[in-house]
Amino acid sequence: MTRYLAAACQTDFPNPSHRNGIADRVDHMLGMIDRAVIGYRPFGDVRLVVFPEFAHAAPIYETVEELADNLAVTVPNEHTDRYHHKARDLGIYIQSGSFLEIDHRYPGCVFNTTVLIGPDGVLSRYRKVHPWLPWEVHASPHDIPGYVDPMFPVVATEIGVLGCAICYDWLFPEAIRELAIQGAEVLIRVSAYMDPWGATPPMDWWTVVNRCRALENVACVVAANQGASAGHYPPFSWPGGSMLVDHDGRILAQADPGPGEKIVVGPVDVAAIRAERDRRSGHHILAHRRVEAYRHATQPAYPTGGAAGGSLTFTGNEERTREAKGRLRGKGG
Repeated sequence: MTRYLAAACQTDFPNPSHRNGIADRVDHMLGMIDRAVIGYRPFGDVRLVVFPEFAHAAPIYETVEELADNLAVTVPNEHTDRYHHKARDLGIYIQSGSFLEIDHRYPGCVFNTTVLIGPDGVLSRYRKVHPWLPWEVHASPHDIPGYVDPMFPVVATEIGVLGCAICYDWLFPEAIRELAIQGAEVLIRVSAYMDPWGATPPMDWWTVVNRCRALENVACVVAANQGASAGHYPPFSWPGGSMLVDHDGRILAQADPGPGEKIVVGPVDVAAIRAERDRRSGHHILAHRRVEAYRHATQPAYPTGGAAGGSLTFTGNEERTREAKGRLRGKGG
């Protein structure tokens, strides 16, 4: 199937303080899947359902230890099993909202992780490569010596080649290009993007970035953004605006900006993407890259690369992050 509908589902849950609260959220999101797939059936086949970052739990604690003790889970788990059963029953693919994840191969780390699940089970696990400093204390796979899993997994499915990255990752064109270079045709954004960088001018980074990543990679973007009201995930408000964008950067469907639970459904045309990639000689950005010219893209930049004002080091970055968190909490700086 190369033309189908995708549903970007934004949530508005209170923030749980313990992993015991995750099951109720999964109950509700399974109901949202039914609403999207069954409710829109007269208009087409919804084959892909995407949920936002922090749909299961947000990193509300200040330390990795507290996150691990209270909110983090292993993946796969009983929740991904329930998504698998739903995917199998409905014949769909689900990009889960993110989990805070622990993996005993990497002690002392908590990851921000989303899972692609299809009728046959878990297909890929993506861990956020660019944590949103200074707030997010979970680990980047990039920073772990000996990390062995693919950092940017891409999966070939019957609904196209799918690749996913989380929220802040999308402000780094190189990250999404990694997915496209591996053949991703549908780029999935699992996000919790807050005001003022949402879907409303003049700071509509959410909309601008989604459209730009689509056109520069000749790929469809399915982007689910957090719709939590300000009281659920303080100190920020969350503008939603979940959307679908085609390979030329056209917005195909978008939820009205503003908090609240919403489902937005729009078309994904993989056949059109493949035809454009095959036919184009103009604006074929993937084919026209001059990789050998991009010298700095191949040089280490974090934690040891050069930066304005002096060398950027991991130790220095960690110290600046601690200082920034202190200022944010009114405890220093």
